[in-house]
Amino acid sequence: MLKEVIATRYITPLREGGSLPGLVEADDFGTYVMKFTGAGQGRKTLVAEVVCGELARRLGFRVPRLVTVGLDPVLGLGEPEQQVQDLLRSSGGTNLGMDFLSGALGFDPLAFSVSPEEAGRIVWFDALVNNVDRSWRNPNLLMVRGELWLIDHGATMIWHHNWPGADTSASRSYDASDHALARFRPELARAAAELAPRVTEELLAEVTAEIPDAWLADEPGFDTPDDLRRAYARPLLARAAAVHERITGIEEGK
Repeated sequence: MLKEVIATRYITPLREGGSLPGLVEADDFGTYVMKFTGAGQGRKTLVAEVVCGELARRLGFRVPRLVTVGLDPVLGLGEPEQQVQDLLRSSGGTNLGMDFLSGALGFDPLAFSVSPEEAGRIVWFDALVNNVDRSWRNPNLLMVRGELWLIDHGATMIWHHNWPGADTSASRSYDASDHALARFRPELARAAAELAPRVTEELLAEVTAEIPDAWLADEPGFDTPDDLRRAYARPLLARAAAVHERITGIEEGK
């Protein structure tokens, strides 16, 4: 299970994204980028972060460590900005934190080079989870001491916003024409051969077990959190086998 920490100090809002994540200190003396259940996108964004972040980690990608962050709404009483106060007050309980990567640089596809092999692995993974937020305009990639890290997976698995149509949505192709790594001639077939066999029912059960029950409660059409966990796993398992054949808008490397 994800490590549990308690927020002890709200440091500052981070305004790069639309959900207004914040930088916080916790009782383990760690510093985390915190995403809130009370943000506009709600808890499904946090579920997507956990499923995709933990799946990426198990497939060998570099992603910040995830934790759950307990928040007492009283922490926001001293904040001068009303928007921040409102967000903290509406987010009491379990929220999501990710390790703050000090010294990280935002990835610029014109300033950094990526091998076709690494580009292929990342594009394949984004196609698997249907990540619509890895464009050259907003790569959601960081460079840390010369290594590429993946961040921000809240805009993935869009089928979980409409479960009755999930199977149809998950069967669609993935348009990679605007992908931040499209220019590096990603080796998709090579990535698929390496990664697809590793996306098993057992691996997905392990990943979805990391989702806190509190974020899965009261979902229409599901009796228990475990029923919903299985619903998250099914489209990914089905998609893994052949998604590389449904990636469009990209010139593949040799």
